[in-house]
Amino acid sequence: MIRFLLYSAMLAVAVLVSGCAGSTPNDVEQQAAVAAATAPAKLQPGDKIRIVVFGEDNLNGEYQVDQSGQISLPLAGTIKVQGLTQAELEQELAKKFKSQYLKSPKVTVTITTLRPYYMMGEVKNPGQFAYQSGLNVLTAMAIAGGPTYRASRNTVEIQRLGETSMHEYPISAAVPILPGDVVKVPERYF
Repeated sequence: MIRFLLYSAMLAVAVLVSGCAGSTPNDVEQQAAVAAATAPAKLQPGDKIRIVVFGEDNLNGEYQVDQSGQISLPLAGTIKVQGLTQAELEQELAKKFKSQYLKSPKVTVTITTLRPYYMMGEVKNPGQFAYQSGLNVLTAMAIAGGPTYRASRNTVEIQRLGETSMHEYPISAAVPILPGDVVKVPERYF
């Protein structure tokens, strides 16, 4: 009986190790994209945000992150916001206002519009589209009018923000589209 348990344990470890070794680079890229889609959104150029400072109507307003990753606020001046989450920006603004003007500022930051994503290639209506939360490859293709008759039925190419080239992904609801992505539906070869 002990031998049977020992062999079973060794077999389980072997199966587990072989499953880890079987990950392809494409699987790793897909897992990274899923992780990025579920993480809190980080502000990037082109995003629009609403800032509300409780009790200070003169400081409230909507702002767009400029190409250098900054916003300009009354009393606070120009602030670098690129790469910050909503919560991090709220803390940064509260510190800035507290140190200079207000005793106990209550700041709320809301992302009103994220960067658009772009569809090109073999879709019926290529172009720029407003980003929506929970977007994936299938829904993005549907929003662009669906694939043409020449479109690949298996893969798309996606260039993520900050990348210099496109990477191949399967056409699947498991592949998220992120703000600023460029998605190309290639032509099939047969």
